[in-house]
Amino acid sequence: MTSTNLISGLKKSGLLVAFAVFLGAVALSTDSFLSIGNILNVLRQVSITGMIAIGTTFVVITGRLDLSVGSMLTLLTVLLVDQHNQVGPLLAIVLTLAAAVGLGAFNGLLVGYLKLNALIVTLAMLSFLQGLTLLYSGGSNVNIPNAQTTWFRFFGRSDLLGIPVPVLLFLSVGAIAAFVLTRTVFGRQVYAVGGNETASNFSGVSSARTVFWAYILSALATGFAAIILGSRVMGAQNTIGQGYELTVLAGIILGGTSMLGGSGSIWRTVLGIAMLGFIQNGLLLMGFPYYVQWLVTWVVIIIAVWIDLAGKRGRVLA
Repeated sequence: MTSTNLISGLKKSGLLVAFAVFLGAVALSTDSFLSIGNILNVLRQVSITGMIAIGTTFVVITGRLDLSVGSMLTLLTVLLVDQHNQVGPLLAIVLTLAAAVGLGAFNGLLVGYLKLNALIVTLAMLSFLQGLTLLYSGGSNVNIPNAQTTWFRFFGRSDLLGIPVPVLLFLSVGAIAAFVLTRTVFGRQVYAVGGNETASNFSGVSSARTVFWAYILSALATGFAAIILGSRVMGAQNTIGQGYELTVLAGIILGGTSMLGGSGSIWRTVLGIAMLGFIQNGLLLMGFPYYVQWLVTWVVIIIAVWIDLAGKRGRVLA
């Protein structure tokens, strides 16, 4: 077997086999791991990260990154909860989604039309949005006082037919995003730009416009995640979204979306986020400290990126 075939096989099934082995090991060590209650609990927990990852997948397939989603989630959640107390839940949701679109458009303008480096732009936006959050909130946390009576609790705390509403929202948005990516002209343009941007421009595809809308979708998905998060905790701290960008990126990579652009899918992202959630949950049930999750996340990113790069270049990296 050649090195190229080996890497191809690892990318297609290696991580899934390792995940299955991990599931079996945890299931043998704790009876509650594969219980319906724990499975639904894990899916509820990953629905927020997964919602963001769905939108960010569009950006990654174009060959770009969005490291601002964690700070964006913080700002949007603080805005949502604060406006809920001032103007009511419905208008607060509208304002939050409008703010999300505006932030995404700003990222898209800088990266898509002005051709600035996506890593630098979104890293700067991460810092800017965190500062903007502190400026808006005055450094104070915000909470919803009538948590048990507001209908806003539906998005994060309710169940339908025994399934948590956040999970249903996560999968519904995933289905819509998958349709857009695989069945529409825009979806084909996303793949084209990520696969070969120069060729796509000569083919009449505007890479600037495609990247611009990819960032809007990423921010809009983050807005939906803020709705779920705010509804679930009925409040917001000024660091509530800290670290989400790393988990989102890890889930996308674990799902097989290439960091170099041009390949990936929404359902693979959903699977990657779910795998990461079950890995973290399993580690906690086995008694490992919480910080071990971050070490495992780092290892997952390194291994997945190594496999991706090796597969793209047709050889194992030394």
